[in-house]
Order: sequence, then structure tokens, then C-alpha cells
Amino acid sequence: MEDSRKYLDPKILGKVSRLGIKARLIVEGYISGLHESPFHGYSVEFAQHREYVPGDDIRDVDWKVWARSDRYYIKQYEEETNLRAYLVVDVSESMAYQSGLLSKMDYACYVAASLAYLMLRQQDSVGLVLFDEKVRRFVRDSSHPSHLKVLLQELELATPSSGTHMEPIFHDLADRLRRKGLLIVISDLLTDPERLLFGLEHVRHRRHEVIVFHVLDEAERTFPFEEMTLFEGMENGPRLFTEPLSLRQAYLAELESFIGKVRRGCRENRIDYVPLSTSDPLDIALSSYLANRLARS
Repeated sequence: MEDSRKYLDPKILGKVSRLGIKARLIVEGYISGLHESPFHGYSVEFAQHREYVPGDDIRDVDWKVWARSDRYYIKQYEEETNLRAYLVVDVSESMAYQSGLLSKMDYACYVAASLAYLMLRQQDSVGLVLFDEKVRRFVRDSSHPSHLKVLLQELELATPSSGTHMEPIFHDLADRLRRKGLLIVISDLLTDPERLLFGLEHVRHRRHEVIVFHVLDEAERTFPFEEMTLFEGMENGPRLFTEPLSLRQAYLAELESFIGKVRRGCRENRIDYVPLSTSDPLDIALSSYLANRLARS
């Protein structure tokens, strides 16, 4: 176990060349004792109509069919025990920021690849969405083991570019993904929190479950700068050359306010909010959350 856990350190993972190997090392390093999927649930999908018979629950009558035909029909449903999930990964320019060995984009890809590996291993169906100010890549979900190679290739080819506009992304996905599933959002969330939450509310309104992995660089979280520093917005933001100590308190207060708004909004919409730092070992970033999720199920 000690030998496998060393590969969960981002510093070590940064030296491994292939994303698929990283995902396997991460997953097999921490789920060796995990015997059930933390994501398994079931969804209920419409299957067919049948004629009403005495004793049927009146709540299952399809009143639209009755209005057209003047006959009573019951809506029948089927349960699906396998999960349908989409990994929604931010590839905007701000995700390229890094103060250490890994950028936020690197870290997000590790998380996405690891979850894809885990869910496909559990025979769930996984798709992928790469976005910045619009959807850049949309890969339909599949549960076939070979689908992992497709997902990893897309993640490896992803290059951070352009700005971020998250609200329309979630409106698009809410309309596009008709069948109930799980959306796993992996992003630095650097956008207007009210608009972000409005988009997520639309996804929840369509009965999708949502998990938000909020990835920030360690320097963004702690603001460790001490000497005169040039600060530059990565998405066509302003440039500022200044003494950082005077900014630190105001910056950290603003950051905590932003995180608080997002956390509260997620809680109110029954969305799991998971804060991550690029300096966190992947066992902390994933296993503690997944263990908590299993405990709640």
C-alpha cells in the first residue's frame, strides 16, 4: 500500500508521462478496499404506456393521452441501475495558471481521468464535456471499457484557451442531456457566482445530480507573494505591478466571500461542493470525498 500511495503525490504524478497510467495509479492506490461504487444509484426512465385497470394509481395516468383519445393509459417506467455520468471540465485560459509543478488544468485532468477510470471499472457510462466560453468538445457517454482511451485522448489534447462563460454551458447541457444522470464539474469557477449558480439550478431542475470540484492553485488560495509582483489576468484581465502585502488581506477576504457564495448556493441546490488545491495529494482530493459520499448513501 505504501508503494502505491507515493504515486498519489502530485509531484510524483507530474513525472508520469501518460494520463492513463496516472489514472490507474491514482485509482488503484486508494480504492483497494472499496467494494462498491460511491456513484451507484438508479434512475427511472419512461418505458411505455398500457391501458388503465382498476387498482392502478391514478397519479400514473397520462392525462395528455386522455385529452387526445378520451381513454385512460398508465405510464410505465423502468429502472436503470447503471449510472450515466458526464465529466464537465473547464479548459479556459485561467486553468493554465500554476505556481508549482502542476497547473490547474493538469490537476483537473488527473481528477477527470481518475473518475472516468473508476466509473468505467464499475461498468457505469461516462461522457466528457470540455468547455471555456462555449462547449469545445462533447463526447457521448459509453460504458464500454475501450471508451476510457477516447476520454483520455481528449483530455490529453485539451489546451487552455479563451475566456470563461459558464452559465450558458449549463443551460446547454440541461437541454442537451435528456436522460437523468450525474454531472461532475471540474473548474476554477472564476466567473460571476450568481450566473454560475443560475446555470447549475437549471441542471438540477432537469433532475440531474451535480458534483462541483472547485480547483484552485495553492498560490490563489494562500496569496504567498511578498516582493514587488506583476499580477496579470489570464483571460484578458488587467495588469498590476504592486507591493502584494497591501493587497493580501483584501484579496483573501474577497476569495472567502466568493467561495462562501458558491458553497451556499451549491448546498441550497443539493449540489456537492468539493474544494481542491493543486498541492493536495490525490488521495486527499478524492478518497475522503468518495468515502463521505458512500457513508451518506
